[in-house]
Amino acid sequence: MDSPTSTGGLSARIVPARSSMIESIGVCGLSGVGIDKENLKKKLLIPKYLRLAIRDSIRFKDAVGVGERYFNTGELNAREEAPECPMVVFVNSRSGGRHGPELRERLQHLMGEEQVFDLFDVRPHEFVEYGLVCLEKLAGLGDFCARDTREKMRIMVAGGDGTVGWILGSLAALNRQGREPNPPVGIIPLGTGNDLARSFGWGGSFPFAWKSAVKKSLHRAITGPVCRLDSWHLLVMMPFGEVVDPPYSLKHTEDCSLDQGLEVEGPLPERVNCYEGVFYNYFSVGMDAQVAYGFHHLRNEKPYLAKGPITNKLIYSSYSCGQGWFLTPCVSDPSLRGLKNILRMHVKKVNCSEWEFIPIPKSVRAIVALNLQNYGSGRNPWGSPNPEYLEKRGFVEAHPDDGLLEIFGLKQGWHASFVMVDLISAKHIAQLCHLFPIELVADGDELNIVKVNYLFLEFRS
Repeated sequence: MDSPTSTGGLSARIVPARSSMIESIGVCGLSGVGIDKENLKKKLLIPKYLRLAIRDSIRFKDAVGVGERYFNTGELNAREEAPECPMVVFVNSRSGGRHGPELRERLQHLMGEEQVFDLFDVRPHEFVEYGLVCLEKLAGLGDFCARDTREKMRIMVAGGDGTVGWILGSLAALNRQGREPNPPVGIIPLGTGNDLARSFGWGGSFPFAWKSAVKKSLHRAITGPVCRLDSWHLLVMMPFGEVVDPPYSLKHTEDCSLDQGLEVEGPLPERVNCYEGVFYNYFSVGMDAQVAYGFHHLRNEKPYLAKGPITNKLIYSSYSCGQGWFLTPCVSDPSLRGLKNILRMHVKKVNCSEWEFIPIPKSVRAIVALNLQNYGSGRNPWGSPNPEYLEKRGFVEAHPDDGLLEIFGLKQGWHASFVMVDLISAKHIAQLCHLFPIELVADGDELNIVKVNYLFLEFRS
């Protein structure tokens, strides 16, 4: 098995969904009252000349030139020391209902504008390509403050799971390029589900009413321990010429090939389009993905509807009913009768080089590959199987840094509802490590991305 790529965070655990607000107040609220603002600012505020160098390198898209210019200005004569925990914050101003801009202003008031980035003004890859490179350039020229700032850097992300994944995916370039260390990442939860935040102890929501909550979150980011999280590379292959509108997390790539050991029924297309990306939380195929896709586009088309997590969940639930998750007769469309009719799945398990065909239960209408123990706003669909069951199925206890994905199925809306209220566990299908290809063989709107004859998905840690 390939060594899993990992990122920083707090210790992973399961956070019950119904306790998220109480826990969030405990995590970020009252206990932040006693934190001294000036002392906190001293620990995380980057020296002014470095803040300006980072800002200008991103603005002018010239990390090397800006770094050399700031090095030659004589600013280094001040011999400033790097703070205890230099930090930058990325804020998704469209998350958290209408509170995103307000939170950004609070953070900028505390830390300064140069250390707080709105994701719609500064993209995370721009910070990696220009901001961090500028610090590395200054460090290479002999600036010890820049060197220490780069080595101690931590990042906070104010947004939902998608925003956090966006940041982590951009930071993954540092590992590929050998530019370590990779900054640990903390979370201010502003999204709908916030399962990444729940898994690493940041709570299920952010108590905006508590002004001390910002200080507490930053203090925890300074003092909190670092743990590891698996990242999963996703490769999507489909026939050439199909019209695709991929999300920002998927990028077009020319480097793709199908494992020769995998047997595929029927002829393959001569030319293919390939997209690759990284996910940290989960990946789903089927009705669950269809509902999520529809909700995402509805929210983008009518942003005034997305006023906060509770409103978003109500819209999501109503969209589930409208898409046939509960009531639509599953007769004419094979994709509605069950994924077994349109999908074949092969996996490689731990310490195994051979492909194993995994049959899809005929009643399953959604398949989820889960990396965390939190899903759907703090639910645990995999459950907590006893040791005897794990041994019988060849499974091990699930952790977010074990190099394994848990694959489970949801049958229909009523089954999913019982899973979400912890009355039952989801349908366990497999636990795998190295590769996970899915073959969709029927014409249809699979994944709500494109109509295809063949769609291959390959996962590897």
